[in-house]
Amino acid sequence: VSRGIENLALSAHLLREPVGEVIPFDSAPNGAKKWGFYKRFPLGPVLAITPFNFPLNLALHKIGPAIAAGNPFILKPASKTPITGLMLGKLIIDAGYPPEAVSVLPGPGAKVGEKLAKDERIKVVTFTGSYDVGVKLSQSVALKRVAFELGSNSAAIVLSDADLLWAADRIVKGAMALAGQVCISVQRVYAEEPIFDRLVELVVSAAKNIKLGDPIDESTTMGPMISQNDVKRISSWISEAVMQGGEVVTGGNHDGNLFEPTVLINVPQSATIVQKEAFAPVVVVNKVSDLSEAIDMVNDSIYGLQAGIFTNNINAARRAFEEIEVGGVVVNDVPTFRADIMPYGGVKGSGLGREGPRYALEHMTYIKVCVVHKPDNE
Repeated sequence: VSRGIENLALSAHLLREPVGEVIPFDSAPNGAKKWGFYKRFPLGPVLAITPFNFPLNLALHKIGPAIAAGNPFILKPASKTPITGLMLGKLIIDAGYPPEAVSVLPGPGAKVGEKLAKDERIKVVTFTGSYDVGVKLSQSVALKRVAFELGSNSAAIVLSDADLLWAADRIVKGAMALAGQVCISVQRVYAEEPIFDRLVELVVSAAKNIKLGDPIDESTTMGPMISQNDVKRISSWISEAVMQGGEVVTGGNHDGNLFEPTVLINVPQSATIVQKEAFAPVVVVNKVSDLSEAIDMVNDSIYGLQAGIFTNNINAARRAFEEIEVGGVVVNDVPTFRADIMPYGGVKGSGLGREGPRYALEHMTYIKVCVVHKPDNE
């Protein structure tokens, strides 16, 4: 809740900033005797479709900029977590935003979300969810502004000069937070050969220290997965990886929806658990010969949201930033890092556009220019 408040404050701050600028027409050959400026205007109704894993903050990433822009909005919360969205809508109306500009419509995405996205009155569609749903939804949004965040199989590179204790601790936290049900959860790790065995040892040790249980219990450090279907799915992916030559070095079992923190090694690059988004407390650690191979492995994916690299070599960090095909590279930390103030989004199958209040505002407004001719006597 505190993070949601801070996120909303970032959107509120945009109201105190300039929304346009003066254009120096006299710098253009045909701009003599002209002056002018541009200003941003609200684009129109915004459809915000949000997932289950962060029902408050991800909704505010969409609703906050919509309000700052002056747009009405429709929030379609995830079917598994609708109450947060309904309460949020009530709070926004209670705070003074026009009731006719606020709608919260829970329901199945295939029925509610897709139908709304096709409606000509909707001008902006902002969606966070799976790649498959995003591709289908994109077919319904012709000539609309869109911002899609479609997940990832985020990777971290660990080079031989890295602080391995720090890297292992951050990898496990980044892989297991919210039972791995985070779009930028660490799913793949590529470690240089000289430090591979030691890194695996440290990662396994950290994973075994996680206390699995009821999130209401303050001593619990990892809770359940969202559904039995997801438990069955990830179990089958792990079994497939083992059949293809991978090895489970810790975890792999479950009790109901409580899935053990799981570490696999030596999994083929073609395995489903490497190529698709796991959205589960599972991390694959594979060996590479050098940075070049690591970058190739990271880029061998339909996704491109964020990546991390652990190294003390500034040139290696710079090269990773330049060559990895993602929307963000985190140096000496995991790709799971996100600050609400930063531009956040991906390339390739990870989506279109950027979140972060300032950047989302651009998608939800349009630029109108005013050109004024100066009289000859001026």
